[in-house]
Amino acid sequence: MADPPKKAVSSGLVTYAYILLYIALSSGQIFFNKWVLSSKEINFPYPLGLTLLHMVFSSILCFVLTKVLKIMRVEEGMTLEIYLTSVVPIGAMFAMTLWLGNTAYLYISVAFAQMLKAIMPVAVFILGVAAGLEMMSCRMLLIMSVISFGVLVASYGEIDINWVGVVYQMGGVVGEALRLIFMEILVKRKGIKLNPISVMYYVSPCSALCLLIPWIFLEKPKMDDQGTWNFPPLILTLNSLCTFALNLSVFLVISHTSALTIRVAGVVKDWVVVLLSAILFADTKLTLINLFGYAIAIAGVAAYNNHKLKKEATQVSSNESQPPQLLPSVSSND
Repeated sequence: MADPPKKAVSSGLVTYAYILLYIALSSGQIFFNKWVLSSKEINFPYPLGLTLLHMVFSSILCFVLTKVLKIMRVEEGMTLEIYLTSVVPIGAMFAMTLWLGNTAYLYISVAFAQMLKAIMPVAVFILGVAAGLEMMSCRMLLIMSVISFGVLVASYGEIDINWVGVVYQMGGVVGEALRLIFMEILVKRKGIKLNPISVMYYVSPCSALCLLIPWIFLEKPKMDDQGTWNFPPLILTLNSLCTFALNLSVFLVISHTSALTIRVAGVVKDWVVVLLSAILFADTKLTLINLFGYAIAIAGVAAYNNHKLKKEATQVSSNESQPPQLLPSVSSND
């Protein structure tokens, strides 16, 4: 029989390993996407095509794991009506988020893109109020003001700001905020609770279809003209595999930790990305104003997460738990 203290230590080490895996994969995926899209060696400046590849790869792997190998389970209760009214909007917004977010990497640095993503809670809150899911309060207004001020300061400190990239990134933020709102509606109003694997299983094919249509008209002609179909398949396959592994790591972290832990891990990951990008990429030039503004924004995000956790704690019953939403959410441009 295992010694209880040793078992507790072993369980704790496994938990920390999952958290570190999530931080490493999430940070690494951002850098990997940036490298694939901007590297002259890879020569694949097609964010739509890259994101489409991720979704197709995820759809196939989810099907194999759940229906062929049956080593993972898809939650039951999905109907055609729920799929059309909830999953399709979620898939469309997810596609929009990944497309615009990855496109932003062609114009702005990874660090600055990460700083702009800190505005996410503001977009979620505003849309939540409009959808009747959030209540306006002085506390929330203060938190939103702190986050907005921090992002403005960080933007002011950006040396080579590219407004095209800013527009793309903010479009991605709006898309992600809408996705989170649709997810909350799916859970609260329709009573459907899906684990991350189930979300990937249902959403990935829908997102792939939403990306396929604009890709045919916007990027496929460019790829045909420039003859860039000879892209390195091994690198793109590894990139897609990393995206899928990232989503699996979220499943593991959620299963073995609390909502607070994964939110703290997300904040740590954000700082890792910002600081490491200054070392890895020549287009990243951090200033003290950048870092000061981002620190203010992250403090606001921490306050927002704390508020959401307390709110969820009062809503979730003792025998029912609601999967936490990540801010920023995990995605292949995250």
